[in-house]
Amino acid sequence: MDRKKLHLAEDIVYITLAAVICGADTWEDISQFGRSKEDFLKQTLSLKHGIPSPDTFNRFFAVLSPDVFEANFISWVKEICDKNTGVIAIDGKAVRGSRKQGNKSAIHMVGAFAAANGLALGQVKTNQKSNEITAIPELLKVLDIEGCIVTIDAMGCQTKIAQKIIEKGADYILAVKDNQKELHTEIIDTFRFSQKDKMAVHESVDAGHGRVETRVCTITDDLSLLSDAGKWQNVSRLVKIDSTRFLKASKETQQETRYYITSCKLTPEKIGAAIRSHWSIENQLHWQLDVSFGEDKSRKRDRNAAENYSVILRMALNIVKNEKTTKRSVKGKRLKAGWDNEYLLKLLNF
Repeated sequence: MDRKKLHLAEDIVYITLAAVICGADTWEDISQFGRSKEDFLKQTLSLKHGIPSPDTFNRFFAVLSPDVFEANFISWVKEICDKNTGVIAIDGKAVRGSRKQGNKSAIHMVGAFAAANGLALGQVKTNQKSNEITAIPELLKVLDIEGCIVTIDAMGCQTKIAQKIIEKGADYILAVKDNQKELHTEIIDTFRFSQKDKMAVHESVDAGHGRVETRVCTITDDLSLLSDAGKWQNVSRLVKIDSTRFLKASKETQQETRYYITSCKLTPEKIGAAIRSHWSIENQLHWQLDVSFGEDKSRKRDRNAAENYSVILRMALNIVKNEKTTKRSVKGKRLKAGWDNEYLLKLLNF
């Protein structure tokens, strides 16, 4: 029986990563991949007792410490990429498929994404979205963000989070909404009543995908209306983004105004670009995880297994996206890895 066989942990992780890169998304798929690629895998792995069974893969990831596995992932990312620069976007994501019957809560992960090189940098688990406030500082502790700009949505707009970012040698751009009602009102009033000569403005226009979007970024260093300005470490500017989107097909116009607080002493053009880069975590990370890798549909309901599998997915995505010799989509690279052992080995040696 497979329960009596000893398999090396590194072999199990290696097979899982290889299988996921090639499109596997269940323990059964991963085990079957291993059996079909056993000769190929033996070029790198010992596989003294053959390929683990689906139950063995499940049991291994269920008992593997997510904290230890995540720490190894973060160390691996630091090894494979140069020092982080530019925007580091932090945001939360629910793994909906991890929800158990009778239990309404799915695992919620808070992750960091380097917009410049397209790498997932790390993540921590929270019990629910409201716990992002405590999870974000834990994530910041283990990330190398010196010299970067950290962007976070309104949930992360907290004085202690701003302080932690500054302590780590980075700058922050934090979205401000009604969860910071007084601050939100004060920023709105600042842009309403502050003198125009204290403001700087940059406008950009983008057209494509059946729409035309105009963004106006206005910044001011007038902090006089902020009652708690001293609590926001190194705060230097307030930011307003006015977005107007025209949809050609429906002739519909959509308008939105967003506000931010920042320690950055940059031009409105660069601040606006940094804010726009924040959405790369949705478009390049979360979308790929759900659409390309099926994370939302994954039915790994054991909490440790689901969390550890989430790390595997981010590792696989980092590898596939940052292999530059093949000019194919993420899907195309994964397909090629499935039928070309040399290419798969190249990815695994990334």
